[in-house]
This record gives sequence, structure tokens and C-alpha cells, in this order.
Amino acid sequence: MKIGVVMGSTSDWGVMKGAIEILDRFEVEHETKVLSAHRTPRELEEWVKDLRERGFAAVIAAAGGAAHLAGVVAAFTTLPVIGVPIKGSAFEGMDSLLSMVQMPSGIPVAVVAVNGAKNAALLAIEIMAVSDDSLKLKMDDFRTEQAKKVLSSTLD
Repeated sequence: MKIGVVMGSTSDWGVMKGAIEILDRFEVEHETKVLSAHRTPRELEEWVKDLRERGFAAVIAAAGGAAHLAGVVAAFTTLPVIGVPIKGSAFEGMDSLLSMVQMPSGIPVAVVAVNGAKNAALLAIEIMAVSDDSLKLKMDDFRTEQAKKVLSSTLD
């Protein structure tokens, strides 16, 4: 199984490379695209429509501003879609966040924090780990590693 990662602009890459780093760390195959809900809607639909048949388990979709990308992706597939609102200059990403969480009933998009690409990747991995024991073990190890870091930290 694979994870699709799509962003509305190359300017989103600075945030989204964090998702790719997590997917690579967990050895999860992924495909990354730059496609816009508004500027390349036909190409976006073409890419999304057969993701399930091509072995994808979920899609991470990142956009700023009106942030319609995740919702449009969700309209074209029944795979889980995880939205990453990108911080913009006008409203610090709140416009993107609110746009993503206000999806109409029946077309859900899971949404992480503004610029939360790493958590989006972790959520996608958790979705895959429901039916993939090796990913579940990797996630268990990751959580144990996080706990050890906290427990070994000291205040100077």
C-alpha cells in the first residue's frame, strides 16, 4: 500500500517534506504531486480517480488560502483524505484550517494542525497499520522512542 501526497503549489514543499521524511522513516511507499484544485482540476481528478486501484491507502493533501485541495480530492475518492492547512501570510493559516474542517456532510476530510505535515504522515501510517502488522510494530517502536526521550530529559 502507498500514500499519495499532493500539494497545491511548490511553495508548500517546505512544510510537506516533513511528511515525506516520516513516510521514508517508516519505509512507506509514496507518490508526491503538485496539483491545484483551481488551476489543474482535470489533472487532479485524473490522478485521484484510480488511486485505490493503484494500491493507495490514503491521501495527504496540503494547501493554503482557501485550501480546497483536500476537499476536492475527497470528492473524487472514498480513500481517507488528510488535510494539511498551510500557513499563509494573511491569516496565519487559520483561513486554510477553517476551510478544511468545514467540509459538507458525507465528504469527510481529517485535518491536522496548521503546517502539521509530520502528523498527517503519522496518521496515514496509523490508518495503514490497522491491517499491516509490520507498520504497527514500527509505530509501537516510534511511540516507545518518543516516551524514552521525554523520560530522559532533564531541566538544567
